[in-house]
Amino acid sequence: MIPSEKLARVTAAMPFWLTYILPPLIWLGAVRGGAWVLLPPLATWYLFSALDAALGLNEQNADPQTGDRDLFWYRLGVMLWAPVQFVTLFSLIWYMGHAGHLSALEKFGVMFGTGVMTGSVGIVYSHELLHQRNRLERALGDGLLAMVLYSHFRSEHLLVHHVWVGTPRDAVTARYNEGFHRYYPRVLRDCPASAFRAERALLARRGLPWWHRRNPFWKYAALQLAMLGLAGALGGWPGLVFLAVQAGVAIWQLELTNYVEHYALTRRHLGDGKYEHVKPHHSWNSAHTATNWLLINLQRHSDHHHKPDRRFPLLQTYPDATAPQLPYGYPIMTMAAMVPPLWRRIMNPRVRAWRRTWYPDIVDWSDDNRACARRSRTGR
Repeated sequence: MIPSEKLARVTAAMPFWLTYILPPLIWLGAVRGGAWVLLPPLATWYLFSALDAALGLNEQNADPQTGDRDLFWYRLGVMLWAPVQFVTLFSLIWYMGHAGHLSALEKFGVMFGTGVMTGSVGIVYSHELLHQRNRLERALGDGLLAMVLYSHFRSEHLLVHHVWVGTPRDAVTARYNEGFHRYYPRVLRDCPASAFRAERALLARRGLPWWHRRNPFWKYAALQLAMLGLAGALGGWPGLVFLAVQAGVAIWQLELTNYVEHYALTRRHLGDGKYEHVKPHHSWNSAHTATNWLLINLQRHSDHHHKPDRRFPLLQTYPDATAPQLPYGYPIMTMAAMVPPLWRRIMNPRVRAWRRTWYPDIVDWSDDNRACARRSRTGR
């Protein structure tokens, strides 16, 4: 176990600051054009995956009792990302309106690379920030989501996904044999509505109507309109296109990650709409070293659902006997998810092994997509 005093050193936190190479890489592509625009996806998807192959797994766990004071350098790296991304995104929007040296394809490459940054890093960092209790961190998380026009993710993730993961009530839990190309339009349709219903129900329990000012959807709308207005002011219609394209790429990456994290892992239905408690074996785990630097330990997802308020440096990794393991880090797994036959070949045998290990009594999984394996030999 890594002690608190060792974790507190700036050198221990520095690998998680590697993500700050992305803004200069995007700007290099914007200035130089040509193949330089490919640097952001090459770095995030391929370079970090190559480092995984070289460095292997990191199965060390930090002392989970470490206090925030000893996590200063980790917290600073996450919090600084919001202003860095804001400046990078909107300065690029302005610059692209004056970049006559770039072809339409090169401009699209810059937009795509920016979306890789705002998706691979920005949304992941917003996820970390929104799980914290203090207002500054939550405000920074809201800002990051507004930059990709996906503000409802906060409500959906905290009020729906963490409550109903592994059940039919969670749209984000991918069903067995459900390819990503069917999953993606489903979550784009269902998640905003489920997020709104959750906030409406929360207000109703407090005796307030859905249109009350405490409904965060008003804040979401205001933030996203502000981002659109700023993009239009700096870049006109091309600026709005830039904002929309990078947001689309970022959202696509987020939902690819969601698809991978819980594919076909379901909780036992106990009857009367109740399910067993969330346990480490209800999320796919990955201890790959470099991609956990890139994604600030998001791949230690089993522990995140077990302890949602635990800060990322303290997330624990689990052995095979406790949580199901992915064969590769998220970048490779998300690329495989884009090819459903390949995905099923890699993952379906692992899902079947998981079912035999954790739910050997369940004999009929045919209603898995609707009822999360209610039937078993015990009649539950």
